[in-house]
Amino acid sequence: MLKKHTTQILIFTLLSLFFSINSFSQKNIYAGIEIGRRAIKTSVVEINNIKKADYTILHFSNERINLAEHISTYGELPQDDINKTSNIVLNQLREIRAKFKIPEENIFIVAAPAFSSARNIDVLRNRISTLTSKSFDIINVDEEAKILVKGAIPPVDYSNALLLDIGAQTTKGGYIDEIGDNRLEFIPLELDFGTMTLTDAVKKTVVNQSQANDMSTYQEKAFDFNPILRKKIKQLLDANPLLLKKEKIYLSGGAVWAFSALYYDENTKDHYISFTLEDVMNYDAILKNNFGKFTTYAKTNKEAARVLTTYDQRYLISANNILVTCLESIPNLEKKKIYFVKDGQVTWLMSYIADRSKKVNTNF
Repeated sequence: MLKKHTTQILIFTLLSLFFSINSFSQKNIYAGIEIGRRAIKTSVVEINNIKKADYTILHFSNERINLAEHISTYGELPQDDINKTSNIVLNQLREIRAKFKIPEENIFIVAAPAFSSARNIDVLRNRISTLTSKSFDIINVDEEAKILVKGAIPPVDYSNALLLDIGAQTTKGGYIDEIGDNRLEFIPLELDFGTMTLTDAVKKTVVNQSQANDMSTYQEKAFDFNPILRKKIKQLLDANPLLLKKEKIYLSGGAVWAFSALYYDENTKDHYISFTLEDVMNYDAILKNNFGKFTTYAKTNKEAARVLTTYDQRYLISANNILVTCLESIPNLEKKKIYFVKDGQVTWLMSYIADRSKKVNTNF
């Protein structure tokens, strides 16, 4: 009888320990839903070590819906967009709540800066709150660069790294300066050229606009435009001499994603992909002189196909011109380490997690 009772106690203890461990593990799982300009993205991550940005992506979904275009056209969100968006958010929340048992305080919802200009944004906010009991933040455009830096650079490298995100409209990012007494200062960086704005600027230099879409003409004009691009980047670097002391360079955005997806013919699970200027230059040569290699590759590689669906050759050339020029402009580049921040979709979520961690100083 005593043996049977002891066995029951042991089983109960083991079960309690199992459920205790399982419950504890959920505290390290976080979810984020991003209501973006053209899609709603849902991510679930398990944090192993926030200081080293060691995490595992447990879930990711991406539902396309072109919201920013309607805000630009009407100055507000049409009711159909409000209904679709709130239903997508509701369904995504139901799925991840059921599957991952995430604590509510670990679930965050954000909207892109473009939503701040929608006159009726409170209608969407109230609708989502009614359906899900969750509200959402609109990312402040002035805070966007800081969020990128917090979430893209591993916190252990905050003081020794810089980030540049090559976007469609601009290239932005920044670095963190230590100012003593465990105090940090964020220094933003911004270049008023991005993939699409540089492409548009180059096209405008074509005298005969009927030739603006001719690839040989575009490449010639893009080459002629490079001195202007180099001058802008030099001004950025000259205004921020401290960033030249940083030993690590983290790069994100569509330009670097395109390079990584088209140039490397392997799928890596690493969150940070190391590369060199030589890699980028080799990719540049193929991009400009043997583009058919990439179109052939895209027939058998889904990620490469996504790149070519997103960008045509002109945009890819502009994107890489920015990437090459930025890297070439940094002195002693051969002594630095360069990384592509692969999981750009979770950058803002990692920033939110870092802000709430007692192990990371994000007071900058």
